[in-house]
Amino acid sequence: MAFEDQFSRRDLMKLSALLTASGALPLLRSYEARAQEADAPVRIGYLPITDATPLLVAHGKGFFEAEGLKVEKPVLLRSWAQLLEAFISGQVNVVHLLSPITVWARFGSKAPAKVVAWNHTGGSGLTVAPQIGSVKDLGGKTIAIPFWYSIHNVVLQALLRENGLTPVTKRTGEPAASEVNLVVMAPSDMVPALASGQIAGFIVAEPFNATAETLGVGKILRFTGDVWKDHACCVVFMHERDLQQRPEWTQKVVNAQVKAQLWIRGNRAETAALLSKDGVNKYTPHATAVLEKVLAAPDADVDAYVKSGAIRNADWRERRIDFQPYPFPSYTEELVRRLKDTLIEGDRSFLAALDPAAAAKELVDDRFVKAAVTAAGGLAAFGLPDSFTRTEVVVA
Repeated sequence: MAFEDQFSRRDLMKLSALLTASGALPLLRSYEARAQEADAPVRIGYLPITDATPLLVAHGKGFFEAEGLKVEKPVLLRSWAQLLEAFISGQVNVVHLLSPITVWARFGSKAPAKVVAWNHTGGSGLTVAPQIGSVKDLGGKTIAIPFWYSIHNVVLQALLRENGLTPVTKRTGEPAASEVNLVVMAPSDMVPALASGQIAGFIVAEPFNATAETLGVGKILRFTGDVWKDHACCVVFMHERDLQQRPEWTQKVVNAQVKAQLWIRGNRAETAALLSKDGVNKYTPHATAVLEKVLAAPDADVDAYVKSGAIRNADWRERRIDFQPYPFPSYTEELVRRLKDTLIEGDRSFLAALDPAAAAKELVDDRFVKAAVTAAGGLAAFGLPDSFTRTEVVVA
């Protein structure tokens, strides 16, 4: 089976081209033409996954309008390539992106954009076929990831190496018993591929892990948030021009998202209904019950995951997906360090020159989110110590 064809080789090639300086140039020129619109409304681009939750809630609950902003209905896109293309060309001006993709966009394609906030923490898992009992059992098998530049790839490879396994990318032949073959696959294709035995598992954002569980075709082996405590997955990416030339507008955009995250924390079941295919805006194609399993997981589920070993660090009290907006510098620094040692297909030469601390300062602009968080009651309002520094904890 040609796994790469499932994701669409064209999408992979497009995304790889976009994330080079020459490939991004025509889109950046299109953006320059559009950027003359001084009072452009909020235009959100998103994928139909729970990673987009705060942006969709901010729209659905009217938080943007409450800030005095004009906002258009969010634009649903079907791949990271489409999302990034729409953003770089200026068709949309606020997006959620996998945090490692923003590293590639900023330093690989020289996109003039910055991370302004985190969208969520956790929210992903390693789902495997029912007969798989441990990470070691993945030796000689194939696992799907959503993209090379993803926290999923970083965490998976940490788990594999901790268990004596070597990640490889083989287009022909079977992996050795000590190897695990990695393939990129669209999240929507992962559950059917697991059900048919074409892959032994996948690591991806929700609600695809919950969908596999609900259908009885897979089980959670580990949650990514149980490996890297409170890790970011998707972050909010905005054009640097907006940050510089429309700082008041940018502040209001970030205010709305911070307020949305606070609202989500207190209204998880309602959030699931709002995002579902049964909601007024039909933001995603997912059923309310599946989204509730992610956003409003019952205590019984947590107990079962602790018993199975999917959760090994119960004292962390990690939710299946959680929401807090502050982009801790230590996370970005650790992410850059780990990307340097992560198997990634394609040209990754830009990573070698990156200094983690300098990269974190250049990639992230936390002025707006700091102000928004402070106005909302500080980090304590999100259940965190009231400090804008932390130490990263990774336990594979």
